[in-house]
Amino acid sequence: MKVLVAVKRVIDYNVKIRVKPDHSDVDLTNVKMAMNPFCEIAVEEAVRLKERGVATEIVAVTVGPKAAQEQLRTALALGADRAIHVETDERVESLGAAKALAKLVEEEQPGLVILGKQAIDTDNNQTGQMLAALTGLPQGTFASEVTVEGEKVQVTREIDGGLQTVELTLPAIVTTDLRLNEPRYAKLPDIMKAKKKPLDVKSPADLGVEVASRVKLLKVEPPAERQGGVKVGSVDELVDKLKNEAKVIS
Repeated sequence: MKVLVAVKRVIDYNVKIRVKPDHSDVDLTNVKMAMNPFCEIAVEEAVRLKERGVATEIVAVTVGPKAAQEQLRTALALGADRAIHVETDERVESLGAAKALAKLVEEEQPGLVILGKQAIDTDNNQTGQMLAALTGLPQGTFASEVTVEGEKVQVTREIDGGLQTVELTLPAIVTTDLRLNEPRYAKLPDIMKAKKKPLDVKSPADLGVEVASRVKLLKVEPPAERQGGVKVGSVDELVDKLKNEAKVIS
């Protein structure tokens, strides 16, 4: 079974985000970029499926600028067999990414598509669901456990009330949650081998899709600075501050 895994280039989660002085966007100058953490989990799950003999080939895919090939090489070092880069300098939103992925699903005919449930830059949590709608494939989102048996995949989902297990007929789409697995680190020999693995570059036009942003970014503001806490000496003083300063009680 072929597994298609989508990955995204984002700002490393350890980096403190800075806003440009003109508030036009996030400042990416000399900022460390990395693979989206949820995408790392998706790659790890695909590799584990291959190690268990369920998957026979793993294809990593990204939609983004030329620099995003770095994240594809990381996926190849972690165990993907080959990669496809849909290269564009547009600010790609969820629908644009889903359209490109849908065309690749049509071309590659994978038995399973695995995506991170969301990206930590936009936090939209939309691409997997949109891809399922465009392809007409069944979907299991927020997966904390994935079990493939024959032509079926059982996905244990994390929902507000606890856990829900759904059974999907392959081919299917799965989006990963945090507790699905613990991603491995790429070893140096694997990083070197990844440089020789095939990486195919396509454009959105090659796929017959348009990925240009449909939303206009007007302004980016950093979150308000948090004020320091105050220690109080008694319950009466606390009530007084909540009532007269914070005005959260009356």
